[in-house]
Amino acid sequence: MILRALCVSLAALLSSPAAAQAIRIKDLVEFDGVRGNDLVGYGLVVGLNGTGDGLRNSPFTEEIMSNLLERLGVNVTGEQFQPKNVAAVFVTASLPPFSRAGGRIDVTVSAIGDAKSLLGGTLVMTPLNGADGQIYAVAQGTIIAGGVSAEGQASKVTQGVPTSGTIPSGAHVEREVQFDFSQMHSVRLALRAPDFTTAAKIEAVINTAFGSNVALMQDSGTVSLNIDATQMNSPARVIAKLENLTVEPEARARVVVDQRSGTIVMDDDVRISHVAIAQGNLTLRVDEMPQVVQPNPFAQGETISVPRTNAQIQNAPGTGLAEVQGGASLSEVVAGLNALGVAPHDMIDILKSINAAGALHAEFLVN
Repeated sequence: MILRALCVSLAALLSSPAAAQAIRIKDLVEFDGVRGNDLVGYGLVVGLNGTGDGLRNSPFTEEIMSNLLERLGVNVTGEQFQPKNVAAVFVTASLPPFSRAGGRIDVTVSAIGDAKSLLGGTLVMTPLNGADGQIYAVAQGTIIAGGVSAEGQASKVTQGVPTSGTIPSGAHVEREVQFDFSQMHSVRLALRAPDFTTAAKIEAVINTAFGSNVALMQDSGTVSLNIDATQMNSPARVIAKLENLTVEPEARARVVVDQRSGTIVMDDDVRISHVAIAQGNLTLRVDEMPQVVQPNPFAQGETISVPRTNAQIQNAPGTGLAEVQGGASLSEVVAGLNALGVAPHDMIDILKSINAAGALHAEFLVN
């Protein structure tokens, strides 16, 4: 009896309309000026177990190694050395907003030559430059590779990507980005998913929280905030006050499909008009069965192969003409599509046809 009551309660919960969920403003927008900066550098990884670059195929590795040794006081002019335990790499990182000198950031290391693996390697001191050409960080440390590779004379196996890895907290910040957030008089809030209704809701929530018209919606993706009108001394305090305010965002109805995996994702606002659908499968089958013909004993001639082909076309039974009622909710849409009784990949083709007929009232995205 208790189990039956639990099932009835669960069914009632699933059949009830889903309530809109309130989301924090900090999860819906990006604040003007509060952004990271991409860094990149070119360096050398040493200590590899014979899996480094082949210097004949990667001459730039030998060049950077020679320059590094000369800076350390080792004269290698005219010397012929071809170690297999070094690899040239690109080093990338993102400098978080308001990073200060002396802080540490994560870096990603990727081979650019023909190195087979960076497992166990150590990145030698590598400057990281910003888009302006200035050095903002210096990276060095032991690489944590993202995969492993093993091979023999007749077989090779690779798991993950052994030619790329990371160094957690592997770079020191040496230069700060010159940006004084405390001197800003206005801040723009950029919506990650532009929508006029959501922008209007953000404007209303902020103005209600501050008790005056401090926010103004400029377009579907931007809300301007007047810092001076808030009567607060610090822009940081203004952002700290508004970023935890909650808004129920709006978005266009979407259907997203992945043809490779057969995945279909719909949101709660998807609707389908009243349509009739017929779906069937056409199977083509071609079998090649060549026959070998030999001459009679003691007869002159040669053995030949005679082609034999069996081609067939079969019409597999389809769903017939099925009626799908117009859906007033996501559960009704899903129930109507499931009534067709087809596989996910066939369902994708049906959704494409429904969209082409103008009966799918949602944005249709195919990956």
